[in-house]
Amino acid sequence: MTTELIAVEVAYALPEKQRVLKVLVPVGSSLFDAAVKSNIVEQFVGLDLETASMGVFGKLEKNPKERLINAGERVEIYRPLINDPKEARKARAARVKENQSS
Repeated sequence: MTTELIAVEVAYALPEKQRVLKVLVPVGSSLFDAAVKSNIVEQFVGLDLETASMGVFGKLEKNPKERLINAGERVEIYRPLINDPKEARKARAARVKENQSS
């Protein structure tokens, strides 16, 4: 009995280095399974798939170990945010307000 394989991509990016790897995984594989199978951790020092956030085409998946991947999808591994976008917007708005009142 042969296992049906599907083609997917696994992507990760740092400011100075990006990789999108094509990988074949068995039908029924999770996002996490595909990321592990891609061996992408070998190309990025410090990348920990156990703790990394993952998604598909820009949509964050809450549980990448349970979310099954479909043929043609791209697993995206996300870096932690350095700045909270909401806090950054608040700080910019406060600076603008301060400059207007000066």
